[in-house]
Amino acid sequence: MSDTPRYRCYAAPVRTNLDETDARRLLTGGPVSIVTSSYRGHHNAAPVAYVMPLSWRPPLIGIAMHPSRYSYDVIHKTEEFALNIPTRELLHHVQYLGSLSGADVDKLELTKLPHFRARKLDTVLLEGCVGWIECSLDDTIEVGDHFLLVGRVVAVQADNDAFKDRWLLDDNELKPLHYLGMNHYSILDYVMEARIPQTAEEYGRRLDEAVAEQLELTHQGEEQRAQEDFEREEFRKREGFERS
Repeated sequence: MSDTPRYRCYAAPVRTNLDETDARRLLTGGPVSIVTSSYRGHHNAAPVAYVMPLSWRPPLIGIAMHPSRYSYDVIHKTEEFALNIPTRELLHHVQYLGSLSGADVDKLELTKLPHFRARKLDTVLLEGCVGWIECSLDDTIEVGDHFLLVGRVVAVQADNDAFKDRWLLDDNELKPLHYLGMNHYSILDYVMEARIPQTAEEYGRRLDEAVAEQLELTHQGEEQRAQEDFEREEFRKREGFERS
């Protein structure tokens, strides 16, 4: 029987060239958010996929929105908005809310979505969600055909059974809904735990020890070479090689 190790054979992947505009779809897959905003008693709810944290201190959240959206006008009039992170309970509502304009209908009245008052803003938050982030409008930056609405976080809430320092993912009904594009969505499956790298202090200590060890070996090597040179010179003198 051959002792040659056996390796798994992997088929070469088939790669498809995509259009440059498809880069956004490769980066899509994060939690979808429903932006709620209100103006003169009229509440609006619009799903957005382009959401990102921008800063830790101060806490800033960014959403990319096209200026043609009704929510864009409402947010600029009120200078505030809230993000609602839905579960799969609201799967069809999310898709439906994205197909309507708040300029034409009262979405919450039409869908009868249960909601409650925000803590710090003059708007509402949606039931059926596991996270809520309230923001005041801090800045607006034009980026291509969208505008980046920078929100300063003023209040945050999360469902205790869904989030404790991170998404728990224990219950499928309490997992945040993720957007994949078009009318496709997903939820996360399970939590994986990566190996924690050494701290900088531990790494620095081990590096210092390695350097000290190397210096000691170098010093010992120098002493050994000096001893060998001395013994070699003594041998030459003893055998009379210096009189040649």
